[in-house]
Amino acid sequence: MSAAWTLLRRDLGLLMPGGSGGGVLPLLFFLAVAMLYPFAVGPEPELLARTGGGVIWVAALLAAILPLEKLVTDDVEAGVFDQLHLRGVTEELAMAVRLIAHWLAFAPLLLIATLPAAALLGLGEETTQTVLLGLLAGTPGLAAVGLAVAALTASMRGGAALAGLMVIPLAVPILIFGAGALARPDPSALLLTAAISLGLCALAPLAAAAAIRAAREA
Repeated sequence: MSAAWTLLRRDLGLLMPGGSGGGVLPLLFFLAVAMLYPFAVGPEPELLARTGGGVIWVAALLAAILPLEKLVTDDVEAGVFDQLHLRGVTEELAMAVRLIAHWLAFAPLLLIATLPAAALLGLGEETTQTVLLGLLAGTPGLAAVGLAVAALTASMRGGAALAGLMVIPLAVPILIFGAGALARPDPSALLLTAAISLGLCALAPLAAAAAIRAAREA
């Protein structure tokens, strides 16, 4: 437990805004999309209210992709995971802690930024609440997909660009059900979003750990 806590503090120091991971960039990107979208489609309130929730979801997905370049690659190149392995810290534990740190570094700020973004897009109170609940359920899955893909591409040349291309199709189910909750009065879409996220969070550390071991043995 002490090793996991130490790792979490280290990872948060790297990934949070102000750290070398540049955690503030996804937040700025997210807000920029919300501010520019009304200029692109026009200021018609009905159009913005009808499409704004989906725009927030797309912006959240793209914002989650931005930190992937620094998520695993730097530590792989520096041999951090090799040192942890020699000290008895499994790759699965290291990746599970990295997943928690990744989510904490971008998701809470993203949820807070959703409030001004919803106001800019003219979303109603009920729609804003649905968007917030959907992001709360879906962002762990986005973080899990991002971690697994970042680990898979960490040792590849041009891995950052490839990671972005791989994350988008893998995150489509979360986007479909999360944004689909805006069109349904029942909570089934949100529950499906949460279920997909939990499944991805369970699988991602295993896949990422296998990728780290494969890179070490290559």
